[in-house]
Amino acid sequence: MSSIFSKIIRKEIPADILHEDDVCLAFRDINPQAPVHFLVIPKKEISSLADLEKDDELVVGRCLLVASKVAAEEGLHNGYRLIANTLGDGGQEVPHLHFHIMGGRKLTWPPG
Repeated sequence: MSSIFSKIIRKEIPADILHEDDVCLAFRDINPQAPVHFLVIPKKEISSLADLEKDDELVVGRCLLVASKVAAEEGLHNGYRLIANTLGDGGQEVPHLHFHIMGGRKLTWPPG
């Protein structure tokens, strides 16, 4: 598997990176759906939430901690939405696990 996210991890494609460590990467979405919209992805290639294995527990936990940290750094003190689109019916377009974090305005429900 070599998705666009894998290319961003390898620095083959530029991205506006907000956070990077050994486990995950956070960067701004190129097609933002809210005033603040960034993604957090694991550096480990995991296709989707549906493909998680027991060994991925620490990876996903780290991604969620980074999502919270970057959301605070981005000023999302009044709240935000975290979404993991999963597989086709869930709207997943890139076959690499990723979390969308959106905020900066009142978000409505249902999203679509």
